[in-house]
Amino acid sequence: MTPGAAHLRIARPTRDLVAAERFWVAGLGLSVLWRHESDGAADDHSLLMAGWPDAAWHLELVYAPADPVLPTPTPEDLLVVYLGQLDGAEIDRTAERLTRHGGRRVPAHNPYWDRWGVTVEDPDGYRLVLSTRTWSNS
Repeated sequence: MTPGAAHLRIARPTRDLVAAERFWVAGLGLSVLWRHESDGAADDHSLLMAGWPDAAWHLELVYAPADPVLPTPTPEDLLVVYLGQLDGAEIDRTAERLTRHGGRRVPAHNPYWDRWGVTVEDPDGYRLVLSTRTWSNS
């Protein structure tokens, strides 16, 4: 396997899987790829995996009822989605949909992201940037 073909999983704790699902699935439009509800055992976790089925990444949102880990995001904990194929109006509509589903539009800590996108905090305070740019690794 070439390293560039590896799938990426971003795992984060959440306070509330229902609120997280509302934001990421109903708000952003990710699909639920897998879920597991905790049976309450001390070593069991509730999980929600969300992503676009054809993407090489997905989110794993975790809640451990017996021993919860609280999210501790900083203003630089960003998930940036490059949506350059969408126009600015569509990105604004997506940001509005995210706010209707539990997000909060915020100014970026780094002004670069305000110039090239919109930043929305999820219900746990992690930041999602909807970038108006197209990804290029060059």
